[in-house]
Amino acid sequence: MVKNYRGIQVEQTKEAEVPSILVADYMARRLVTFSPDQTIMEVMDLLMQKKISGGPVVNERNELLGMISEGDCLKEVVKGKYNNIPIMSGKVSEHMASNVITISPDANVFDAADMFLNKRRRRFPVIENGKLIGQISQKDIMRAIKNLKSEDWKR
Repeated sequence: MVKNYRGIQVEQTKEAEVPSILVADYMARRLVTFSPDQTIMEVMDLLMQKKISGGPVVNERNELLGMISEGDCLKEVVKGKYNNIPIMSGKVSEHMASNVITISPDANVFDAADMFLNKRRRRFPVIENGKLIGQISQKDIMRAIKNLKSEDWKR
């Protein structure tokens, strides 16, 4: 005779569906943006004034054209020193990164965290219907994860 040691079988109830934690819930919406026609000096002033390290470059329709960063500004500084021209007259459009990886507001923060690790970026612009609606940073993702309860750690 074989005995069953599994005990009384209880019908398992379906677990409550954990809501998806979306990029839209944690992204920054009020952004400092730049125009492609601004000078690097204007960008440097704004970066220091706002205490940020970079931001999106948009046109008048709020369509993303690229990203400009402190590093991009430093390239103009070095170019001016090399050419012995202290005036930094370079335009944003000449120095911005135009091959920008974007993310959807409907993306899960876990997928965004994975993107940060694989793409080695500091921020991702959030695009909806071709328009810039926000930006998500690594710090935003950490804030989202910190707010999770342990039972929510299921993808």
